[in-house]
Amino acid sequence: MVTLRPSGFRGVAPLRVIEGDFTSLTPDEVGEVNLVVTSPPYNVGIDYSTYGDSGGYSEYLEFTRTWLRCCYRILSRDGRLCLNVPLDKNQGGQQSVYADMVAAAKSVGLKYHTTIVWNEQNISRRTAWGSWLSASAPYVIAPVEMIVVFYKESWRRHNRGVSDITRDEFIEWTNGVWRFNGESGKRVGHPAPFPVELPLRCIRLFSYCDDVILDPFLGSGSTLLACLRTGRRGVGVDVDAKYCQLARCRLAQAESELGALEGA
Repeated sequence: MVTLRPSGFRGVAPLRVIEGDFTSLTPDEVGEVNLVVTSPPYNVGIDYSTYGDSGGYSEYLEFTRTWLRCCYRILSRDGRLCLNVPLDKNQGGQQSVYADMVAAAKSVGLKYHTTIVWNEQNISRRTAWGSWLSASAPYVIAPVEMIVVFYKESWRRHNRGVSDITRDEFIEWTNGVWRFNGESGKRVGHPAPFPVELPLRCIRLFSYCDDVILDPFLGSGSTLLACLRTGRRGVGVDVDAKYCQLARCRLAQAESELGALEGA
């Protein structure tokens, strides 16, 4: 575990990186959380260092229910969860991932609020057309991902806090279609990173400045980088020691850059 504090940047927000299996942690090890922002493994055969990403689909959904149940336990009564998932997938047969993940979240007690469509503006990853120029068996592939927003008991926050979102950001981000590019795995050093822009928007739209943010699948550390930039307290968990170290390095570099900007 490492704790980093932004030097002079909102001044008080500690960031924790925890190496371990999120589903095996106790609520006391994580603490109460106001907002979860995460993108779990998609079960599409990505080559992670220590996690098998190509199990059976029913096992994948059971794993999903398990970690969502853990999130439910540690969320505050008015806590929220932003879940970045694919719309669907065709590896090993067509699967309605988004619909099934929503059902899984509801089954553990989370309540559905809304869905944001993230248009990555990137169709270059297409590798299959199905029956080319034929109605026999064409594949329809949407270059979008979904950000599903849930809450625990009450959507309206019980205690009013300080929001740091601007007028223009609020108007733009409450539009349910977000357009920004994805992140390069080669540039970051992780096979499936999401861009910092994604958690940053979720954090500033759905949380107050003094809230605690959790990412149970920290990966390259994007969610904690967004916490650093917005002054939130953050907890990131990942089972892979290599990715925990990657997240620590990215946080340390970002903290140094922020400190240099403030000292200029």
